[in-house]
Amino acid sequence: MDRSSFAPWFDDRRLWLLGLTSIAAVALGFWLVPDQAAIVFVSKAGYWFVLVAFAIFLWALWQTLGDQVRAWSWRAIDWVSVGIVALGGVVLLVHETFGFKIVMDEIMLLGTSMSMHLDKTVLVPVRGNDIQGTFAILDGMMDKRPLFFPFLVSLLHDLSGYRPANAFVLNGALTFALLGLVCLLGRLLAGRLAGWLGVVLFAGLPLLAHNATGGGFELLNLVMILATLLLGARFVEKRDSASLTAFCFSALLLAQVRYESVIFLLPVALLVLWVWWREARAVLSWPVIFAPLLMIHYPMQHRIFDLRASAWELASKPGFTTPFSTGYVVDNLTHAVNFLFAKASEQPNSLVLSGLGCLAIPFFTLLVIKRLRALAAEPPIVVATTLFALGFAAQFALLMAYFYGQFDDVVIRRLSLPTQLGMVIAVMAVLPQFANAAVGRALLGLATLGLVARSVPSMAAHAYSQEYLPGKETAWRRQFIAEQPRRDYLVIDNDSILWIAHQVSSTPVFQAKKNRDALVFHMRNRTFSAIYVFQRFNIDPDTGKMTLRNDGGLSDDLGPDFVLETVREERLQTLTLTRISRLKEIRKGTEVLTAPDPVTHEVPKSRAEIEKVRAAYLENFVKMLP
Repeated sequence: MDRSSFAPWFDDRRLWLLGLTSIAAVALGFWLVPDQAAIVFVSKAGYWFVLVAFAIFLWALWQTLGDQVRAWSWRAIDWVSVGIVALGGVVLLVHETFGFKIVMDEIMLLGTSMSMHLDKTVLVPVRGNDIQGTFAILDGMMDKRPLFFPFLVSLLHDLSGYRPANAFVLNGALTFALLGLVCLLGRLLAGRLAGWLGVVLFAGLPLLAHNATGGGFELLNLVMILATLLLGARFVEKRDSASLTAFCFSALLLAQVRYESVIFLLPVALLVLWVWWREARAVLSWPVIFAPLLMIHYPMQHRIFDLRASAWELASKPGFTTPFSTGYVVDNLTHAVNFLFAKASEQPNSLVLSGLGCLAIPFFTLLVIKRLRALAAEPPIVVATTLFALGFAAQFALLMAYFYGQFDDVVIRRLSLPTQLGMVIAVMAVLPQFANAAVGRALLGLATLGLVARSVPSMAAHAYSQEYLPGKETAWRRQFIAEQPRRDYLVIDNDSILWIAHQVSSTPVFQAKKNRDALVFHMRNRTFSAIYVFQRFNIDPDTGKMTLRNDGGLSDDLGPDFVLETVREERLQTLTLTRISRLKEIRKGTEVLTAPDPVTHEVPKSRAEIEKVRAAYLENFVKMLP
C-alpha cells in the first residue's frame, strides 16, 4: 500500500471502534458523570476495573512470551548476571529497617489495600473498630492516589491474610524485579557489561534502598516503566496483536501507579503509531480496542483535586497559589543539583550515578536526535529507548514546573527516582559509543568502588532519614502495637488511619472531643481494655516549655476534662517529645463522668425482655462507637 494514501485506514472498522471507545471513555471520565457520582463510582467499581486490566495484562504476557517460557532451559541462564542482580538486591534490602518511610502516602495506600481486601471497595478507612473480636471498617473516604499499588497489596492480603507488612513483601520482590529488568535492558542495549553496570549503579543508590524497604509505590513505578519499555521493544520486533496487547496494558497499569506516570502514555502512543505507519496498517486486538473504557475511573478519581482544594497540598508551602508554573523551574533545578551532589549525610544520593548520569545525558540527547532522524534503521530496543527518552524528559520537565518539585526535600526526593532511572539508561545507551571495552570495565569498577566506599556506609547510617519526624513516630507507634498482647484497645490520635490500618480501633482528637459522651459510655462499659492518647510536644529551646502540636489547626490538645496518665515518652528529635498516655477518666468540672453508675439496675426476669434490652444495648453500642 502507498503510505501517502490513507484510504485503507478509513476502511478499518476496528480503528473506528477504537476511536469510538476512546471518545466514550473521555466523555464519561471527564464530563458526563457528575463529580460526586464519579467518586462513588470509583469507590464501588475501581477495584474491578484494575482487576480486569491486570488479568488481561497477564494473559497477554503469556500469549506473547509463552513460547519462550516453554523453551526455557536452565543451561541458558546467565548465572553471573543472576548473581549480580541477587547481590544488588540484598545490598538494597539489608541496611535499612522495613517500615513506612513517607507516612501520608504509604499509610493511605495501605488503608486502600485494606478496603480492597475486605470488601473490594476503594476507600481509605477513617473509622474502624474491633467489634467482639472482628475488625470492621465503619467509614472511609476516597483517596487521590492511583490504584495499582494498593490493588497488588490487596492480592497479597487475599493470599496470605491481612498483614500491613505485605506492602514490604511486595516492594522486596519488586527490588529484584527492578534490578533484573535494568540488567536485561542494559544487555540488550550494549551487552552484559552494560547490564552489570546498570545494576551496580542502581544498587549503589541509597534513595532506592530507602524506598525498597518502605511501603510506597516508587519501586512499582520504576518496574512498570522498564517493563513497558521492554514490551514496547518486543512490539516493534513482533508487530502482532499479542505483543501490542501486552505493551498497551502494561502502559495502562503504569499510568495507575503514580500521578505523573500517565505522561509515559505519550511515548507509548508514538511507538504504536510509528509501527502502524511502518506496517502500513493498524495492528489491533479486541482488548486494546476496549482498553480506553478500562481507564474511565482514572480521570474520575482525579476529580478529587477539583473537589478538595487541599489535595494539591498548596498549604504545605505558604505563598504558592498554583501547582504548576514555569516560574518554579530555576529554583527546582537548583534543588535537583543540590540533591544529586550533596554529602552522604544530607541526601541519599550516589555521586557516581549523579556524575556519570549528568555526563551521559548530553551525549544521550544527541543520540536520540540522531536516531529519531533514521529510526527505521535501528534495532527494536533502540527504537523503544529513543521514544521513551521523550517520556523521561517530559516527566522531568513536569516535576521541575511543580511547586513542590524540590528533589532535596525529605518528602519529595523520591520523585527523582524516574529521573535517575533515565540517567542509568543514558549511561548504558552511550556505552557502545566507546569502541574500547576497557571503558566499560573501568566504569563498572568505579561504580563498584562507589557502592562499597560511599553508598553502603550511607545506607547503614541512613542519617538522611533522621530529619523526617513522622516516619520515626510511625515506627515508634508500630513498635507499641507489636508489644501489645491484644488489640482490643482504642487510640485517640490525629493520625488515626495508621492505627486502623493495623486493625486497632482509633479516632482523631477532634472527634474524641466532639463525641465525649460516646467515650464516657465506652469507659463506663469497659468496651476497650484501655484508651490511649498519642501526642507530640514541641519544646522551646530557650525556655524548655512544652506545647502540644497544633499543625494547620490539627491540635493534639484534648482539653482539661480528659485526665491522662503517661505510659511512655521519647525524644525522637531534639526539640520534640512524643508521648503515649492512658486516658484515666473524663471530667466535667469536678464531676467524674466515667465513674461507675452507682444505681443498681434490676435485671428483667422474662427472656423476651432480656433479649429486648440486649438488642437495644447493642444498637446503642454500635451508634456510640468512635
